Amino acid sequence: MKVEKLVEIIGSDFYTGVPDSQLKALCNYLMDRYGIDPKHHVIAANEGNCTALAAGYHLATGKVPVVYMQNSGEGNIINPVASLLNDKVYAIPMVFIVGWRGEPGIHDEPQHIYQGEVTVKLLEDMGIEVFIIGKETTDDEVVAAMDKFKKVLDAGKDVAFVIRKGALTDAPSVKYENKNTMVREEIIQHIVKVSGEDPIVSTTGKASRELFETRVANDQSHKYDFLTVGSMGHSSSIALGVAINKPDQKIWCIDGDGAVLMHMGAMAVVGANKPSNLIHVIINNGAHETVGGMPTVAGSMDIVAIAKACGYTYAVSVDSFADLDKELERAKASKELCLIEVKCSIGAREDLGRPTTTALENKNNFMDYLSNI
Repeated sequence: MKVEKLVEIIGSDFYTGVPDSQLKALCNYLMDRYGIDPKHHVIAANEGNCTALAAGYHLATGKVPVVYMQNSGEGNIINPVASLLNDKVYAIPMVFIVGWRGEPGIHDEPQHIYQGEVTVKLLEDMGIEVFIIGKETTDDEVVAAMDKFKKVLDAGKDVAFVIRKGALTDAPSVKYENKNTMVREEIIQHIVKVSGEDPIVSTTGKASRELFETRVANDQSHKYDFLTVGSMGHSSSIALGVAINKPDQKIWCIDGDGAVLMHMGAMAVVGANKPSNLIHVIINNGAHETVGGMPTVAGSMDIVAIAKACGYTYAVSVDSFADLDKELERAKASKELCLIEVKCSIGAREDLGRPTTTALENKNNFMDYLSNI
């Protein structure tokens, strides 16, 4: 169905969420119509964050908000749905729009397979009534579903539209760009050159895909890398766990701004533990690029100041390859917790591939390597 029609049927004037490629039509529609406007559209740090924000909107206006997200974000909404929204607590009504990655029978990446299997069940277990929208769903069917949903919402309960692949159409074209010149894949190539045989933990999305292809291009083993293909926002915590238990080995974490924002408390934990062998590189393009390019708030954040406030011993921001190389070499030689923010452009090559090894193979190879260093 046309995305504009879905928005019209729902009838809300406030949307908040975390972008998803399955919901790119909706994301582009909202960016085209509202941009980032705190009265109508806010891209939040994580799905729990936007659920609480939407609750505040309801408390202030009495109206029903909409939260959009990929199904991987269902875990982040469990607490606010159960302990804040639920009709046995504050009875705050909300409409969720959930992109169904890994739907059974539809080929997808490994991190989406199990999440896809439990997507609807998780929502229903939380007391959220579900209607699934696919390519063949008619406008009249969605109207009927929304009419039914209104009675549920009036009772202080929550509902969800689960969106199948390709179900939303006719999105406006929106161009996402910034003024940075450094390209992420080249940044990763520079990190690989300096890191040598040091283990790397990389964040979800295109960064891990580019790291994998960099190893292929260099005819290198993939054993050095743990590709966090899912679990957005947790790479630095994984790297911390490795660094603490391999204190004599330099450990690198390649992170993204959207991932850092999603679970920023991890930086405080890293800073408090101060592993002297950890190098945390945050590639910041101010965008959720892997799922379409919609903006994050990291484009206007002082990540270096945040890192220092969290306890990082050394933190710096770079926007040129000359400065990047200098800081990578410095971090490699240092014996202190280091953070390097790298200002990055938005975009990746069209023929970027995906890992050809399984997630389990990646884990086993990485663990074997760690056990021998």
